[in-house]
Amino acid sequence: MMAKSFLIAFFVLISISPVKSQTKSEKQLSAALEQLRNAMLNADKDVLEKVTSNQLSYGHSSGKIQTKSEFISSLVTKESDFVTLDFSNVTTVVSGKTALVRHQLQAQTADSGKPGTVKLGILLVWQKQGSAWKLLGRQAYKI
Repeated sequence: MMAKSFLIAFFVLISISPVKSQTKSEKQLSAALEQLRNAMLNADKDVLEKVTSNQLSYGHSSGKIQTKSEFISSLVTKESDFVTLDFSNVTTVVSGKTALVRHQLQAQTADSGKPGTVKLGILLVWQKQGSAWKLLGRQAYKI
């Protein structure tokens, strides 16, 4: 009888245990990441300017590093062109005014008009500047 009561209590506790909720910073970062994804997909210069830091260091899996202006220009001129762009397996670690966001990127591309596909691992470094999270660094790697 005692074992049965224990099992019932155990399953009740498991079923009502709280799900980890996002902190305010994590919610803000999630929104900023979605803004970035949409702006990259739509080559939206104004949003890209808003969501990235002036000190941006944008690293590609090829080893190429771009500044903020080079990154934005490559999207606006369609040198780098996303037809589809999906982020998955997102993890976030916040430490004060700095956050590390890792995710996988899958996309159909048309860079300079040439169709292609990419699947990459991404590390993003975000910095809280005023009340907004800004992308400070990005490094891609092949998976």
